[in-house]
Amino acid sequence: MGGVNAEERVGGRTAGATDRVPKQDRSRATRQRLLAAAVACLAEHGWAGSTVQVVAERAGVSRGAAQHHFPTREDLFTAAVEYVAEERSTMLRDLFPDGAGDRRAVVTAIVDLFTGPLFRAALHLWVAASNEEQLRSRVTELEAKVGRETHRIAVDLLAADESRPGVRETVQGLLDMARGLGLANLLTDDGPRRERVVAQWAGLLDAALD
Repeated sequence: MGGVNAEERVGGRTAGATDRVPKQDRSRATRQRLLAAAVACLAEHGWAGSTVQVVAERAGVSRGAAQHHFPTREDLFTAAVEYVAEERSTMLRDLFPDGAGDRRAVVTAIVDLFTGPLFRAALHLWVAASNEEQLRSRVTELEAKVGRETHRIAVDLLAADESRPGVRETVQGLLDMARGLGLANLLTDDGPRRERVVAQWAGLLDAALD
């Protein structure tokens, strides 16, 4: 009997709500593209070559759209490293869906995480943070969070009992070793030597954790 309501219901929801859902999906997709592009730019070009404009172009969005999601360059790249950390954690968990696994396989998986492009991107941000005061506190806080999460996952997958003396330090030593292998791999393919180191560490962990 009167005119059509501006929020006429369609399928039990208002037309306005129906319109908002795709917009939210597009916004999430844009954000993910920007984060992935930021990681790729950091890994390939380092901090100096990874401007917001470069990232926006790689993601296929305007600079304005990028700044809508991430107002500053620091916002973009700290979010990118957090994205890296989440991706690394997810990848590691997905390799062992049933929890603790063969220790050599776990050590290999942890080392692989520190020798790939995700680690390379994070490393570029660490270097930048050492010289950029406004970035340093944010990256330091983020890395502490990432370190705690990675350590917790390693403890779970190795079935390590940290109530025993020295076990926590042993697990942390594994992570420090993996990070060192990642650094060595930046300049040359360290694969053959890395395999021998992984085998040795797996044996040491069996002796220390059992």
